[in-house]
Amino acid sequence: MRPLALLFLFALVTMDATAASATTPARRELTADDINAIKAVSDPQLSPDGQWVAYAVRTNDIEKDERTTHLWMTAWDGKRSVPLTNSSESEHTPRWSPDGSSLGFLSARGAKDGPEQLWLLDRTGGEARELTSFKGSVVDYTWSPDGKRIALIVQDEDLSTLQEADKDKTPPPLVIDRYYFKEDETGYLGAVRQHLYVLDLATNTSALLTPGSFDESVPTWSPDGKLIAFASKRAPDPDRNSEFGLYVIAARMGSEPRLLTTFQGEAGDSEWMSGAVWRPDGKQIAFVAAGDPKLIYYSTHHLFVMPAAGGTAQMISGNLDRNVAQPHWSTDGKSIYALVEDDLNQHLVKLNVSSGRLEPLLEGRRETTAFDLGAHDRVVILDSTIDSPNEVYALDGKAVRPLSNQNSAWLQSVKLGSVENISFASKDGTRISGFIVTPPDYVAGRRYPTLLQIHGGPVSQFANAFMPAWQILAAQGYVVVAANPRGSSGRGEAFATAIYADWGNKDSEDVLGAVDYAVSKGIADPERLGVGGWSYGGILTNFVIARDSRFKVATSGASIGNVLAGYGTDMYIREYEQELGTPWANLDVWLRISYPFLHANKIKTPTLFLCGERDFNVPLPNSEQMYQALKSLGVDTQLIIYPSQYHGLSKPTYLRDRMRRYVQWYGKYLGM
Repeated sequence: MRPLALLFLFALVTMDATAASATTPARRELTADDINAIKAVSDPQLSPDGQWVAYAVRTNDIEKDERTTHLWMTAWDGKRSVPLTNSSESEHTPRWSPDGSSLGFLSARGAKDGPEQLWLLDRTGGEARELTSFKGSVVDYTWSPDGKRIALIVQDEDLSTLQEADKDKTPPPLVIDRYYFKEDETGYLGAVRQHLYVLDLATNTSALLTPGSFDESVPTWSPDGKLIAFASKRAPDPDRNSEFGLYVIAARMGSEPRLLTTFQGEAGDSEWMSGAVWRPDGKQIAFVAAGDPKLIYYSTHHLFVMPAAGGTAQMISGNLDRNVAQPHWSTDGKSIYALVEDDLNQHLVKLNVSSGRLEPLLEGRRETTAFDLGAHDRVVILDSTIDSPNEVYALDGKAVRPLSNQNSAWLQSVKLGSVENISFASKDGTRISGFIVTPPDYVAGRRYPTLLQIHGGPVSQFANAFMPAWQILAAQGYVVVAANPRGSSGRGEAFATAIYADWGNKDSEDVLGAVDYAVSKGIADPERLGVGGWSYGGILTNFVIARDSRFKVATSGASIGNVLAGYGTDMYIREYEQELGTPWANLDVWLRISYPFLHANKIKTPTLFLCGERDFNVPLPNSEQMYQALKSLGVDTQLIIYPSQYHGLSKPTYLRDRMRRYVQWYGKYLGM
């Protein structure tokens, strides 16, 4: 009877599988168009009672050629998920009122491309109402503990924008007198500043707390609602350094800010600029700060705690040679939850303040990029893995439970390549970590055309997160190889600073080591290799093709080859002069890292250059110079300029165009 029973069971399973295959559409290969298919989930926020999670979802509309962000809300048990907003303009930065009855957000509703204002939405339904009407944009806000006031960071009105809009008038000349005078997406910097205000909800009036020529950011209320902490650069000529002050001010007009401490930070970098995080009893403040100012962004970011009344800040992550971000105090005030960046991953941890004991809360191959903490230390996270884009999850013990499924339908319709973590020795023996992505129908033992992909930064890393571009390239039949060379984060300060004032040397050896590894494993075809990257990834691409002729094709996005000629043309004057010195005093350093342009005659690789027209991060003239050099030398090259785009492309049609051009350019020279 037993063999017959097993045979019958096998028949039932086979019938079920056959029926399922007849009704389930076959998974398809990805195309370049899929670069716009993924919904970008961000900013999870737990309601005060822990029963709901609000978050933002950005979609790319190819027909309207715009990105739009709207807000969603999901129950903690995951049984109900509803969209909260759906206007023609975007809404973002959701923040719950302390009683959980309302949700604030920022939007330019009714004034497309106008200043963003603060809006309020009743959780039970109805239309949102506009709370502010500043001439400039509200860029950040936070509720007071009693819910009666809101601290705002408001930008001054930008008169140059109004002048640009009036095409019938000749605009006046721009007067530049700042050391740090330009910034990507912002443009040329003048007198526009960001100030701290307090909005009284009962009277709907706003009080300016910090007038003057300073920029305030990351405001947080003390638990008793009497003080607001904020970060600001107030030293003489603050443009010349990255030293911030952590201040507190009474929440009423006419109050004077009081300096608590100074720290090294990065302006505009929301990942590391945590601001002051108050312990629930208000006695201490936690914050994140960088180390040696000479190391600029190469420095490890540590967690500090200090008395809220003032005093000495104590580093409590001193033995941890890894970047720490987004601290949150536990409900009992004994521990701090935070994100810790490690090799190939970023994890949520809990640090006991008194003992220094670090407890990983969620491990494995993942990149956790945001989280929020609710009542009774209930935790919600934003998490990505190698085979799933960012989604919101509830943390149950050491496991996660999905709360959002914005990308599940798309994921179920496509075939993905396999992503393997690799480790190999570079030329000098240094261990390097990275990835190999194989096509969905990969056949072991067969060599494939292979693309080396290089990340930007340079102080950044490829992590165990979903990489749509890699998957699109793998779907075309390529093996994708990526590495985290020296200069990357995740491996400690010494690893990051190994390329300090020495770009394109050790990091070139490291990324080439990734290709050697793939060849040695019988995966990569050594006669069909390509390379590419964006930002510092493009810069390192230029070094690689100037030093190694093995690559048959390259793509270099938003890059520079002649660093000497780039002096003063971008937004990194502080960092350049700190790391490289001035060209007139350290010409040898500037010439050394301008190797790709000064030795362009060694480049034989057909190269596609791409850049945004308004990029002030790595400006367009840098790509133009490299393009012109290769064109002069008779090397096949093209320059693609995306009108009105900054360092990061935002138009869906341009995102699609760039991905298509990658596929076509690589295919032209690798026979795909």
